[in-house]
Amino acid sequence: MARISTYRDFDWTLLGLLGILSAFSVLEIRSATAMTKYHGFDQKQIEFLGIGLVLMFLISLIDYHQMIEVSNWLYGVFLLLLLAVKVVGTSVLGAKRWIKFPGGIHFQPSEWMKLVLILMVARFFWARAGRPLTWGDIFKAFGIFGVPLLIVFKLQSDFGTSLTYIPILLMGLFLGGINWKQVAILLLAFGLVVGAVVKSGKVLKPYQVARLTSFINPGDDPRGSGYQVLQSKIAVGSGGIWGKGANKGTQTQGDFLPIPYTDFIFAALSEEHGFIGAVTVLLLYFLILMRLIQNAQTAKDLPGSLIAMGVVSVMVFQIAVNVGMVVGLMPVTGIPLPLLSYGGSSVLFSFLSLGIVMNVRMRRFVN
Repeated sequence: MARISTYRDFDWTLLGLLGILSAFSVLEIRSATAMTKYHGFDQKQIEFLGIGLVLMFLISLIDYHQMIEVSNWLYGVFLLLLLAVKVVGTSVLGAKRWIKFPGGIHFQPSEWMKLVLILMVARFFWARAGRPLTWGDIFKAFGIFGVPLLIVFKLQSDFGTSLTYIPILLMGLFLGGINWKQVAILLLAFGLVVGAVVKSGKVLKPYQVARLTSFINPGDDPRGSGYQVLQSKIAVGSGGIWGKGANKGTQTQGDFLPIPYTDFIFAALSEEHGFIGAVTVLLLYFLILMRLIQNAQTAKDLPGSLIAMGVVSVMVFQIAVNVGMVVGLMPVTGIPLPLLSYGGSSVLFSFLSLGIVMNVRMRRFVN
C-alpha cells in the first residue's frame, strides 16, 4: 500500500545543511557591509531566507507532476515578464533587470526563469522517454532555451544569468538519451559558432569581452578590467589559513573588494575566515549536492530525476563559476554564489528549486 507523502519524508538533513549555509551568508553579509552604505543588508537577507523557507514548504505540498503540466503556461508568462523588463524595468547598480513592485520589492524574472526551464526540461524529455533523441528533438530543446537566453543576453545585457540556462539544457540532453555522435557534432558546431562570434566582434560588447578575458592577465589593466580580479585574489590570499577575523578584512572593510556581499562574497569570506572557512563552505556545498543527487536517484520516475538533476546542474555551474571567478580561474560574469550571496530573487529561486526537490523526495513512495 502506498504511503501518503508527509513531512516525515522531508529531507531534514538537507534542510539542516541549508540552515548552516544560510547562517554563514547572514554573518558574512553583515561583516562585508558593516562600514558601508549597504549596512543592514544582513537583515534583509534574513527576511529573504525566511520567505524562502516558507515557500520551500509550500511548494513541496504541490505535486510536481501538476507543475510540469502547467509549465508551458509558466514559460509563456515568464517570457512576457522578461520582455516587460525592457519597458517597465528598473535599474539597480546600472543594470536594468528588475521589475519594481509596491513596497520596494524588486523582482528579477530572469532568475525565476531558471525554475521554469527546469520544469520544461522535465516535461520535454519525459514526453520522449523510451526512444532515441532525434535531431528534431534536439533543435526543439535548443529553441525552448534559446528564446529566453537571447532575451536576457541581448535585451538585459545579463551575460551571467543567461549562461546559467545552459547547464539545465545540457543535463536534460544527457539524461534524455543524447548519443555520442550527436554530442561530437554539437561540439564541433559550437566551436565554429564561438569562433565566428569572437571574430565578428558584433555580438559581445567591448566591456563584456574585457570581462571575459581580463582574468587571464589582470595586471595588464589593474585599474580597469583587471581591477576586480586582482583585488579578489589579494583578499583570498591575505586570509591565510585562519583568516583575519570578522570585520577585520582590509580588502573587504577598506572597500577595495568590489561588491563583497554579492558576486565576491566568497573572497570576503576567505579573507576574514581563511582557508578553513572557505573549505568549510565548499564542504557544505558538497554535502548539499550529494543529498540532491541522492534524491534524484531515489525519485519514483524520470521527471522527478530530471527536476532534481536540473537543480543540481544550476548549483554546480554557479558554484564553479563564482568560486573560479574569485580566485582568478574564470571570467568575471556576475553569477552569484547560491544561498550565500545577497539577493532576494537569487535566494527565493534557490529555496523554491530545492523545495521542488523536496517535493520529488516526498512522493517517491506514492503510486
